[in-house]
Amino acid sequence: MIKALDKLPKWAKIILALPVLDIIWNIYRLIKSVKKDNVLGIVLAVVLIVIGIAFMWLVDIITIALNDRVLWID
Repeated sequence: MIKALDKLPKWAKIILALPVLDIIWNIYRLIKSVKKDNVLGIVLAVVLIVIGIAFMWLVDIITIALNDRVLWID
């Protein structure tokens, strides 16, 4: 899943960062942290999924537009 999302074109990544669809990027963060065995990343990803922080979709759109990737601590 990580490689598939990384290979998407920028416009598709931005669409997936829209408010309702942004859960995909939060799951992406969780899987990425589990793969790297990053406990802090796992905890933060779960918090983002449960709370669904309202501004994270905006951060994702900005970082995808500028860097072509989502912002994460890995």
